[in-house]
Amino acid sequence: MQSFSLYLGVIIFFALLVLANAIRILKEYERGVVFRLGRLVRAKGPGLILLIPFVDKMVKVSLRTVVMDVPPQDVITKDNVSLKVNAVVYFRVIQADKAIVEVEHYLNATSQLAQTTLRSVLGQANLDELLAKRDKINHDLQKIIDQQTEPWGIKVSNVEVKHVDLPPEMQRAMARQAEAERERRAKIIHAQGEFEASVRLSEAADNISKNPTALQLRFLQTLTEVASEKNSTTIFPVPIDLLRPFLKNYGKEKDEKSED
Repeated sequence: MQSFSLYLGVIIFFALLVLANAIRILKEYERGVVFRLGRLVRAKGPGLILLIPFVDKMVKVSLRTVVMDVPPQDVITKDNVSLKVNAVVYFRVIQADKAIVEVEHYLNATSQLAQTTLRSVLGQANLDELLAKRDKINHDLQKIIDQQTEPWGIKVSNVEVKHVDLPPEMQRAMARQAEAERERRAKIIHAQGEFEASVRLSEAADNISKNPTALQLRFLQTLTEVASEKNSTTIFPVPIDLLRPFLKNYGKEKDEKSED
């Protein structure tokens, strides 16, 4: 009886061991690449997977998007500026069997490829292009990396240059350049304002010269504006045109008296 119980326990143990090696459960985002005696069968999943114990071997692969940081790379641009640039790569496995069979450690391979491509592409661009045309550079990086990872069953959806570390002397030079540019724009705007003001003043002077009454009205308006300031005393010359009618009347009266 004891030997029977011992045999039964051994049978149950081996049965559980066989079931443990035969049954796999994969999540929705997982796929299992099955090898039978070393030969690729196919990728299975998700759900319940049945394997032949001690014959089939399964490697799990995640199909979720991987966000990989590219370590800072020393880059020399086309105009001989030394930079440190890092980036981030978004990719996912779309063919699990190729990701396992075609390349060893697809994560490490994609990381190394992204680093070399980053140095190569940025080395062909000028500093101004790197700073101003970031979208174009990101698109070029994504296209190149995606073409090279396609045989591995990997789709690179996006590559973003994250940070560009400029040397301190280059930062100071760019700051001086930006300040000089702002001063140039300010001077141009000021000159344009002076020019437009001079044009308007010239037109106003032409209009006033054609009509002496307008000059007198402008003079009276100026007197009104000056009179509103009570904290100062202003001596303002009176145009002779305002006094001319009184002088004429005075001259007429003087002539009439001399005739009498």
